[in-house]
Amino acid sequence: MEPAEQLEGVALQLLALAKAKNRLQGLLSAVLAISGDLDLSVVLHRIVTTAMELAGARYGALGVLAPSGDHLERFITAGLTDEERAALAGVDFPHGRGVLGHLIRHPAPLRVDDIPAHPASVGFPPGHPPMRTLLGVAITVRGEIYGDLYLSERADGRPFDEDDEEIVRALAGAAGIAIENARLFGYVRDSAEQFQRLLLPTLPDLVPFSGAAVYRTASEPARVGGDWYDAAVLPDRACVAVIGDVVGHDLQAAAAMAQARNMLRALLYDRRTPPSSVLTQLDHTVGAITDLPVTTACLARIEPAGDGWSLHWSTAGHLPPLVLGPDGHARYVQGEPGIPLGVDPAVPRPDHTHPLPAGSTVVLFTDGLVEHPQRAIDEGLDALAALATAHAALPLDDLVRVLADQHPGDGHDDMAILAIRIPAAVRPLP
Repeated sequence: MEPAEQLEGVALQLLALAKAKNRLQGLLSAVLAISGDLDLSVVLHRIVTTAMELAGARYGALGVLAPSGDHLERFITAGLTDEERAALAGVDFPHGRGVLGHLIRHPAPLRVDDIPAHPASVGFPPGHPPMRTLLGVAITVRGEIYGDLYLSERADGRPFDEDDEEIVRALAGAAGIAIENARLFGYVRDSAEQFQRLLLPTLPDLVPFSGAAVYRTASEPARVGGDWYDAAVLPDRACVAVIGDVVGHDLQAAAAMAQARNMLRALLYDRRTPPSSVLTQLDHTVGAITDLPVTTACLARIEPAGDGWSLHWSTAGHLPPLVLGPDGHARYVQGEPGIPLGVDPAVPRPDHTHPLPAGSTVVLFTDGLVEHPQRAIDEGLDALAALATAHAALPLDDLVRVLADQHPGDGHDDMAILAIRIPAAVRPLP
């Protein structure tokens, strides 16, 4: 063999090695990409787009099998332009007929160079972009086929080859693990939220007041938390509302939260006022019988005062109440904060009072609603007040849901909101 031919052979080998190395690096990057999120919808879409990048495909889709395993119940697509999506408006997604159905029935990797000529082809619906080539690979989760990954139309116009099939199969293996992780996370998140809801009370009848509350777990990680709330109308006609936050995000915090809330309910009936005295007694009682983590809380009494109402409250290192006036304007009622529970029960706690016009709404909330690492806490508080003002006319249940849905926090902490709406007039004693 001539030296020139030898050099040419070596050059081709080096090019092949470089290509293989680049593909391997691309595969590793793709695996990291699909493993970087725990939201199942995000993971599924990312699997499609990373597969498209690896194979240089213009179109991609992932069909999720129904429990019966004989048709698709979900179809995630990528690569369609806005015009192509508009042309398919009103057309139902594929459920597994034709060539797609062939892969469902025969889950071995499938490469098709001419889709219309394939024996299983049933054609495309009106408005569907023309597609000629196809690469299909099954995705398996825990030994069972979860769905099928489809790619169509390489950017260079050539059919998919063996290298494309090999690397997409490798990605599909990693995709199965990413999907299982996301599903497990979803189960844990749902279970954590359900567990937390079971620990929190259903608000009792607060007539003549009305109340609403909402609790949301942290977006990630999915763990039970220590946020809690409660409300009741006491025999002296005052409506008492409390919200708190036990430091920690585990079962210990959740158990401590439940203990503190139950003890506080008893203390409220035994020691009705002032709020500072109730919090101090709670601090002593819980500290004497259990190892309560540091806890912040805000305890408020809404009580008759002459011809109107008065807000009488005390905080234990907690954020101040937000008051929505009858005109819909929101503002915080400020007062000296006390130290959190579990620090030093001997330190005196301050009390504060503030007049409340009839028809006002008092909103108590935990810091997860407003905290964001890229903003000062005051910015989050201002944003919450503006949000509450914008939606002040909503029914109380809708108001707390909007505040939770559109909160200015970063979502990395659980959050609780408790709102009490004051009647238009003082109800006389029966």
